[in-house]
Amino acid sequence: MTAHAETPARGRRRKLARAATEVFAPWIWVLGLPLAVSWHATGDVLATLAWGAVVGITGSVVPMLVIIRGARRGLWDGRHVTRREDRFVPFITCICSLGVGIAALLIGDGPGRLIALAVGMFVSLIASVAITFALPVPNGRGWKISIHAAVAAGAVMVLTIDYGPWLLLLTPAVALVAWSRVELRDHTTPQVLGGTALGALVGGLLYWLLI
Repeated sequence: MTAHAETPARGRRRKLARAATEVFAPWIWVLGLPLAVSWHATGDVLATLAWGAVVGITGSVVPMLVIIRGARRGLWDGRHVTRREDRFVPFITCICSLGVGIAALLIGDGPGRLIALAVGMFVSLIASVAITFALPVPNGRGWKISIHAAVAAGAVMVLTIDYGPWLLLLTPAVALVAWSRVELRDHTTPQVLGGTALGALVGGLLYWLLI
């Protein structure tokens, strides 16, 4: 009786978790955040779109195209690449693509804040690779840090730095996406907490130091 009674509630939780995972997916944050930072830096619509697109395309669109193509070819289990062992190629793709974006910003004399954002994202990706594949753990299976949580936390930190403390009102979105990854059993609680700390301290703090 109890198991049957809990089934509908469990189904609703999973439905909410899937929605949160998609709405607050890393690629969505990485598309919108550069525009917000670019607007704060330039105050010009055309400059915002142009410079924001550099980071948005190299940091989000190109990696997602590679990830979706790989998922369709069966190279990994979906666009969120939930298996730890499948994440190396997507990680390297993100790093290389974003590196091109940083080079374009430097060559084109892009806004300093946008360069700081891209560098913070780049360093966060390097740290994620190190944690996922190089960090020794007792079970020998590696530790799959949550990129969803890292990107969400880093984005909220950057927005708060640029636009003021009232942007901390977005913090529940970070908590929601972190919960969703655990609810869907794609990550453990320590993995989403680690991702949140990584995003806030590496992505957010480094951005603050660079600007």
